[in-house]
Amino acid sequence: MQPPLTQPPDPDPKKPLTPCPAGAIDTHIHLFGPASQYPFHPNSRYTSQDALPADYVKLQKAIGLHSAVIVSGGGYGTSFTHLANTLKAHPGQFKGVALLPEDVTDEDLHMLDQLGVCGARFVSPGHQGALPRISPNVAARIANLGWHINFYPSGDDLLTYGPMLQALPNHAIVLDHFAAVPAKGGIEQPAFQHLLKLLDTGQFWVKLSGPMRCSPGDFPYADVTPMARQLVAHAPQRLIWGSDWPHVNMNNRSIPNDGDLFDLLAEWVPDEQTREMILVHNPRALYGKFKEY
Repeated sequence: MQPPLTQPPDPDPKKPLTPCPAGAIDTHIHLFGPASQYPFHPNSRYTSQDALPADYVKLQKAIGLHSAVIVSGGGYGTSFTHLANTLKAHPGQFKGVALLPEDVTDEDLHMLDQLGVCGARFVSPGHQGALPRISPNVAARIANLGWHINFYPSGDDLLTYGPMLQALPNHAIVLDHFAAVPAKGGIEQPAFQHLLKLLDTGQFWVKLSGPMRCSPGDFPYADVTPMARQLVAHAPQRLIWGSDWPHVNMNNRSIPNDGDLFDLLAEWVPDEQTREMILVHNPRALYGKFKEY
């Protein structure tokens, strides 16, 4: 059975009202296609229309972003062919985070490292599909390359997987989309309080991205704002931002305009210098050098 086709993003991103500082990095995008060359995994939750580098660059220019990190889309399972070929075709323009099979070879890891991949993504069992779960073996192998771990929890299962993540040898653990903590639970819920404690270790980072992933409502995802502000107050030096473009798995929901999504940062992070830290300096501390700006 063919997985459902996900809604496309808004094709006309607005210019945000919030100024974007020079050198800003979008740390979470997905790219897909051309579909004729890169079929979706049969166990994927979704298929997508093509979302090509040229399409993303339109968004990049509208907002004023400098560069981006491609997170290999779950639609391709643990195949990193699309990610590798995209990075190869656009040298220096992007960095990458890969979904890796357990038996990935040393040769492939070296190849990906040379192309600009600097992290491997695991997901919790709360996410369906042919996706990699936490693997101490893979984590140790990529730690030798200086790569970080990118982890996408589900619901409140950060409480379960936090200790396992802490035990990994990698210098950094990056949690997607507010660590997927349900916004309706508020900032006093155990999963969010555990997230703050993980930030205090100095090993963990959180993406201020995908508010629609932890809130069932539509833009502006008001129930996410208290979590965002508490994270900013608690550990701004451990936060990064991502657009989550092109916003897959939003069927039967309103698709936000990416200019409006960027403007949420001014609500979450009113201080201009702190926004610059999150958009410009923190990504470089985590991912390393990007192209000059």
